[in-house]
Amino acid sequence: MKEKFVLGLVVFIFCFGLAPSLQAEEVVVGAVMPLTGRGALAGSHFAPGFRDSLALANEQGGINGKKIKYVEEDGTYTVNVAVAAFKRIMSQHQAIAMYGESTGLGKAIAPEIKDRYKVLYTSTSFSSELADTANNPYMFVPGPTYSEQFGILLQYVAKEKPGAKVAFLYSDTEFGRDPIAYGREECKRLGLELVAEEIAAMGAVDVTSQVLDMKRKNVEYCLLQGYVVTPVDLVIKTANDYGLKCKFMGTWSTIKWLMQKLGPLADQYYGVSPYSFWWMDNVPGIQKIKEYNKKHHPDVDFRAVYYMQAWIAGHIIVECMRRADKAGNLTGDGCAQALQTIKDFDVGGIMPPITFKNNSIPVARMYRGNSKTLELDPISDWLSLR
Repeated sequence: MKEKFVLGLVVFIFCFGLAPSLQAEEVVVGAVMPLTGRGALAGSHFAPGFRDSLALANEQGGINGKKIKYVEEDGTYTVNVAVAAFKRIMSQHQAIAMYGESTGLGKAIAPEIKDRYKVLYTSTSFSSELADTANNPYMFVPGPTYSEQFGILLQYVAKEKPGAKVAFLYSDTEFGRDPIAYGREECKRLGLELVAEEIAAMGAVDVTSQVLDMKRKNVEYCLLQGYVVTPVDLVIKTANDYGLKCKFMGTWSTIKWLMQKLGPLADQYYGVSPYSFWWMDNVPGIQKIKEYNKKHHPDVDFRAVYYMQAWIAGHIIVECMRRADKAGNLTGDGCAQALQTIKDFDVGGIMPPITFKNNSIPVARMYRGNSKTLELDPISDWLSLR
């Protein structure tokens, strides 16, 4: 009699929905985004890019039939706030994959991701340290690291003008310093003459001393690192005021907002970017992004390159989860293992087909600003560092 009662209770529970449905199986992906604070402008593109990428995956069947549940918190671009948000998501939701808002957050939680959380992790950052497979096997960079971007710029310089005089101008931050040691060694290897290293704060309002020092040293190419817009625009304007004839090249500052700041001087900026831009209508992946936004965000008429970066990061995470699931190991470990199997993964031309090398994608393209359109035009094919 007792056994019949238990059996009947089980049947009752399942029939009347009092237990979790097997059809409602979900996989959790979390994100700590810079929704407010100093990083909010970029966050206003990172966050929807990542959300939309996962939402599209759900429209296409999720993770082999499992729905992606997305959990997001604001990290305010403050390391201690972001770390607390990351740990809260992991504690409450046991996410399999996570997206982080900054280099600072990634470096702060890297040891715990490796030893405790074991979650597939990517972020807004292109930090070389976060793409070190040996030390951070669960982390990946959805493009080339800052060092790899510097390497691509320097190879371009060496090809265009062998033995050129080069300067580095960077912010005294982790973001700014990241590729500098690598850049010094690359200059030696490529036969370029590194004649100046200048430091200016993010958002600096006066760069006269740095520009005059570069003029005294006859700098021909200046690589800028650790900035988004200001003071890159100010450096170029000041160089024009003081007659410094130099090609200015950047990494993360290769964005439309800088072109708008530069205006008629936009064609004096050269930059490297691993992604195609919103205005490139001939790229199938950009067409897909525009179609998705027209359907789900009809008021949107522009997405910055940060949206593309987060969109690509979401696609990579989804592909890793699908592969891990098919392998019967839908865990952080399984996703990290799946990452190593990604080769020639087609993302519709937003990047060339993706192959990971040491948890980064060392491929980018050279662009030049256009003072007429205030956009960036490609001036090279996709370039690979290795």
